[in-house]
Amino acid sequence: QVQLVESGGGLVQPGGSLRLSCAASGDAFRRYAMGWFRQAPGKEREFVAVSRKSGGSIYYADSVKGRFTISRDSAMNTVSLQMNSLIPEDTAVYYCAADSTIILSELRNPGAYDYWGQGTQVTVSS
Repeated sequence: QVQLVESGGGLVQPGGSLRLSCAASGDAFRRYAMGWFRQAPGKEREFVAVSRKSGGSIYYADSVKGRFTISRDSAMNTVSLQMNSLIPEDTAVYYCAADSTIILSELRNPGAYDYWGQGTQVTVSS
């Protein structure tokens, strides 16, 4: 069992930056794929970024590539999402997700992840 707790959301002006963090319980953190997803009002949950496992491959949604950076700290059991050059379309609830058996072709599918955090609101507005 893995518990995930996100933090770092808030209100930011367009062009600004935010850093989200996700703290994971358990001692198998290194073996888990850790992903970030987001869900805007009235829309489906969508993939943002994923780190397959410690030292593994990283993937981004095209909409955030070059602006967002995912990183993980295995010593602290945390995964972070640095978000720069934020735009209003980035407004959503952001969720951290984890899974230990997910395959490459399913990394962008929210339905494939077993564990989720409670979410943190990010609002980009002037």
